[in-house]
Amino acid sequence: MRTLPLALWHNGTDKELVIDAHSQCLITHGNICNQVCCALYCLVARSLLNDLDFDQALENGVQVLRNIYREMPEYEQELEWSVRPDEPWEGNGSGYVVDCLRSAFMIMKRATSYEEAVKQAIMLGDDTDTTACVTGGLAGILFGFENIPSCWYNALRGKEEVESLIKMCCSYK
Repeated sequence: MRTLPLALWHNGTDKELVIDAHSQCLITHGNICNQVCCALYCLVARSLLNDLDFDQALENGVQVLRNIYREMPEYEQELEWSVRPDEPWEGNGSGYVVDCLRSAFMIMKRATSYEEAVKQAIMLGDDTDTTACVTGGLAGILFGFENIPSCWYNALRGKEEVESLIKMCCSYK
């Protein structure tokens, strides 16, 4: 859930983004599975920033990652065996990284608004803050800042400290 800023401001190649997502993940989650999930999340976010719809962004992210991982067999194996990108995207909202990512993708495939996406993530229960954060990041890109309910935004504490970042994010859409 901490890798989204990397996708928002990374100017390098897709491979550089993947490697940087791996590195950023290592701070708290060293397992290869976590690194693969962070890389896929960043690639999907980048694709959304390039105006693909969610299904296209997800398909593009998986294909790009498969191409990059051809040179990294251990990571390729983890993508295919743990993340299972060819299976339906379904999740239960747990704190396990694969389930969290699969939950977010499941929701994003059917959500029609930012609010709906975040509410669906919360309604899964279990690790709601993580699932809603991961889902909300993608939903914010897809549906745009202007579609975040104003009452939610207005209730945020400390928002003044990040207003310049928010304005930068909004310029992408």
